[in-house]
Amino acid sequence: MSQKIRVVVVDDSALVRGLLTEIIDRQSDMCCVGAAADPLVAREMIRNLNPDVITLDVEMPRMDGLDFLQRLMRLRPMPVVMVSTLTERGADVTLKALELGAVDFVSKPKIGISDGLRQLGADITEKIRTASRARVHRLAGQAAPAGAPGAAHAASEAAAAPRTAAPASLGRLSTEKIIFIGASTGGTEATREVLVNLPADCPAVMITQHMPPGFTRSYATRLDGLARIRVAEARDGERVLPGHAYIAPGGMHLSVERSGANYIARVQDGEPVNRHKPSVEVLFESAARVVGRNALGVMLTGMGADGAKAMRSMRDAGSWNIAQDEASCVVFGMPREAIAHGAANEVLPLTQIAPRLVEWLRANAGATTSRV
Repeated sequence: MSQKIRVVVVDDSALVRGLLTEIIDRQSDMCCVGAAADPLVAREMIRNLNPDVITLDVEMPRMDGLDFLQRLMRLRPMPVVMVSTLTERGADVTLKALELGAVDFVSKPKIGISDGLRQLGADITEKIRTASRARVHRLAGQAAPAGAPGAAHAASEAAAAPRTAAPASLGRLSTEKIIFIGASTGGTEATREVLVNLPADCPAVMITQHMPPGFTRSYATRLDGLARIRVAEARDGERVLPGHAYIAPGGMHLSVERSGANYIARVQDGEPVNRHKPSVEVLFESAARVVGRNALGVMLTGMGADGAKAMRSMRDAGSWNIAQDEASCVVFGMPREAIAHGAANEVLPLTQIAPRLVEWLRANAGATTSRV
């Protein structure tokens, strides 16, 4: 019989601590071994109980959750699931936590917390399971500055290739192509790594990152301040342009359509696909159907198989695809499934993906298919 996942809950609310403990202890494969009201108590619990995962509140007495996370990932890296209130500030803080190395986050309801958390029980426990299998690594020195690699990048990846400046220009060769990126757990920082190393005039980039409503706008704003290209939440009906990245809004599906000589973004509600909304499957299927051999697909870190079948359809339609390698993934599920489906032309460490995209675009400058 496999050993249960050992969890320590850190939250200043006695109600939340009790609810999370109850939710965790109801699962047959995990148990709450401790609950702490602040990070200083949590520090001793972690030292004495050696948990597999901790859930961590952001706003707490005696030490801020981010400060504690930063120290934890520098001194004793371990999987962390953040518990964050769904506010604009909460979204910004949560994104910072992911930058510091947290594996994932849960949005804590602002009202009706008892019923709200219980309704989120399946989501919370699934994220704890995923976190227990995630690769986490020591945060070196100080907190990662803006634009620097995230804390969750694998050491082997960092050694694989030195960071080089993105080329100043790709010229007109990139105007007919579109890069499609799919990502889930660990993907916020992985996507950032790709985007900040693309040139200002690279092809348009369309991104589906599994993320709930309320967080993607802050995420897009953060990336827009780091990347050479413009980054924003996608808007329904807008023209898809080179030098721009479009992120699927949380809770909405993103796809691409053709309108005359132009590509346009479609942002639509609908049923979850592969249990996700937004779904990578929806975006990649539209890429296969509409963009064909003008598409470049990238599958980044994430749990599950969302997008794997559609990425194979992209390849069958003539696209050129990259999957992130296992060593550099926080969770290897989505890239592994894409590889298993025969969807990937290449499997690369995270830091090599953007340079390879640029290299491929230069080498295939004459391979663009006209949109008629």
